[in-house]
Amino acid sequence: YKRRGSLSLLFMLIIFYCVLTSLMITNNILNVYIIPYAMIPIIIRVFLDSRTAFLTHVITVLICSITLRLPYEFILVQLAAGMVAIFSLRELSQRSQLFRTAILVILTYAAVYFAFELITENDLSKLNIRMYTYFALNGVFLLFAYPLLFLLEKAFGFTSNVTLVELSNINNDLLRKMSESVPGTFQHSMQVANLAAEAAIRIGAKTQLVRTGALYHDIGKMENPAFFTENQSGGVNPHKNLSYEQSAQVVINHVTDGLKLAEKHNLPTAIKDFISTHHGRGKTKFFYISWKNEHPGEEPDEERFTYPGPNPFSRETAILMMADSVEAASRSLPEYTEQSISNLVDKIIDSQVDEGYFRECPITFKDISTIKSVFKEKLKTVYHTRISYPELKK
Repeated sequence: YKRRGSLSLLFMLIIFYCVLTSLMITNNILNVYIIPYAMIPIIIRVFLDSRTAFLTHVITVLICSITLRLPYEFILVQLAAGMVAIFSLRELSQRSQLFRTAILVILTYAAVYFAFELITENDLSKLNIRMYTYFALNGVFLLFAYPLLFLLEKAFGFTSNVTLVELSNINNDLLRKMSESVPGTFQHSMQVANLAAEAAIRIGAKTQLVRTGALYHDIGKMENPAFFTENQSGGVNPHKNLSYEQSAQVVINHVTDGLKLAEKHNLPTAIKDFISTHHGRGKTKFFYISWKNEHPGEEPDEERFTYPGPNPFSRETAILMMADSVEAASRSLPEYTEQSISNLVDKIIDSQVDEGYFRECPITFKDISTIKSVFKEKLKTVYHTRISYPELKK
């Protein structure tokens, strides 16, 4: 209810289907069973959630049934088809999924209507074969949901899984440019994406959203590649010529630069959220602590060392913040043992919890505990020790 786009979409769909049904009945145009009512729960399931999709479908079907001569039959068939559509389409990321859903909806229509006819008719020769033709046409029209999803996404400001899958293709312009100009950051982003996606699967968060957000969270580093250690080569560190405040500002700017790049390349708002929140309102600790060590007894200008934020406000952005910090810190471990990796993960995530970064997002202590165990497992696998191959004795 807080999002105007979501509310507008719900009302538009309900009103459109009610008006269309009324016009077809009033003017005796074809048959209402040609109308793909199952498209309503599919669209809402993709953009919102299953519960909203089911309730909207029920309301629409009940209103439309008022105009019909046989409303009970209509309600029974449409509700069954709607439920099958919702449960067969958990996450739309491929065109083949929609085709499978259309087949299942046709079969549901046919099965439920056939059962209804067996109750009301005594003679199988009196079955209404024409209705099954209408159901087949209904399934064909249901396939038009795919192009319609693209139009609704742009019109109402949603981000579907199909778009996220397209954006996560590393051959698209922005990610390819990133792999060429900041290869170290690109590799870091790939590792973070793997960590975050695995954690999202375990706690039931939106996996594809986290994976895509992780790939883009550091795109701002393309503006000043050499100022970030993962892209430095030959031991040259440009920070040596800057004060701690200046260095902090260059590092902090990768968030604002990232948002500008995202705006320039028309990335969805959902991806921009990962760019702005992956450091939250945290500090550039290396430069902040270094400044304090050099100026004992003095207090620095906190804002000059603090990221613009905001702090994470969803489970997905919280997962990315944890994965980003853990992956970056893991590269500085002197040795990779089970104990050192476990201590590192606990230390970093516990400090983030203590500093209050997750107060504004609906993540639980149980989720955080699960995420920790996922990170430990994955990092042990990434930094596993290899056996040394023996030399052939001559």
